[in-house]
Amino acid sequence: MISNQVLQSTIDGLRSITKCDLSIIEREGKVMISTEADLLGKHIDCIRGFMVSQAEGQSLQGYNYFKVFDNNIAEYVVAVKGEDGESYRIGQLAAFQLQSLLVAYKERYDKDNFIKNLLLDNLLLVDIYTRAKKMQIDNNVPRVVYLIEVEENKDVEIFELLREMFPTKVKDFVTAVDKSSAILVREIRERKSKEEIEKVAANISNVLQNEHMLKSRIAIGTKVTDLKNVSLSYKEACMALEIGKIFKPLQRVMNYEELGLGRLIYQLPSTLCNMFTDEVLDGVTMDQFDEETLSTVSKFFENNLNVSETSRQLYIHRNTLVYRLDKLQKMTSLDLRNFDDAIIFKITLMVSKYMTYKKEKEKAEML
Repeated sequence: MISNQVLQSTIDGLRSITKCDLSIIEREGKVMISTEADLLGKHIDCIRGFMVSQAEGQSLQGYNYFKVFDNNIAEYVVAVKGEDGESYRIGQLAAFQLQSLLVAYKERYDKDNFIKNLLLDNLLLVDIYTRAKKMQIDNNVPRVVYLIEVEENKDVEIFELLREMFPTKVKDFVTAVDKSSAILVREIRERKSKEEIEKVAANISNVLQNEHMLKSRIAIGTKVTDLKNVSLSYKEACMALEIGKIFKPLQRVMNYEELGLGRLIYQLPSTLCNMFTDEVLDGVTMDQFDEETLSTVSKFFENNLNVSETSRQLYIHRNTLVYRLDKLQKMTSLDLRNFDDAIIFKITLMVSKYMTYKKEKEKAEML
């Protein structure tokens, strides 16, 4: 339940204070954590006998041993080098410290387990409110779900980084999806604006980038005021993350409430998407448009179909831009200087992106 990293940090801290070597041993006698490198992985023969005895501590072969209990069951043994009174007291303190960690982590595990099941809709309505009350989690308060995804890094777990940013509290919950993804369920003020909610995501992204050199994508679900609806906010965050990858690949923060047309296209069936692109392009495929044409069109849309401003930003003559637009019109019969035609082509581009993403995803799942 407690990670080896936490256990190692704990006994290293005790070692630096007490100047005594300590080890943590599993029930079967294997040394799992130690300040004595040569003991790691070794089996201590006397541990099995000690575990079945009534004694909570014993001195043997130059060490003091102490049991660490979880629900009255001995889970670990703390070993302190030395058999004098001082090492005995240090061993008692170390065992007490480890037992306190077990209790704290078990409590946190229970909350993590509850939040995970809540997010995945695995709880009955009555269980949600009963267990929340038992764990002193408020029901009718505004909450938002943030889904954080980073580039996979074997040396870093996003879950642990978020724990540092949002220490264990009753109000905020952090739970892991995998090593590169985590979920933050954050309590917010009733009148907190969309900009303030997005600012939290931007701050997380900046910390991950500036302090840990991790590029991130953060998706935000809608604000919910009832605990049972947290799963809805999570589903929206999942959708926002995927839609952002398709239509806004360079954007770091995706808010479900700002997905607009992308959200509509994402929910269309493939047959309807194919039918639409076939009708609009009439035999022309997206592969036939060169990168120059597509980048020109993108900039043209960014500038609200303004020919002069687009040509200025692209550093090309106005006639060159007109030539490119005429070339596209010959291929598609769509004049992008006309608002209706521009809307149709914009949607066609988005539908094509969605279909390409969907095909690549299906291919990856088959491998």
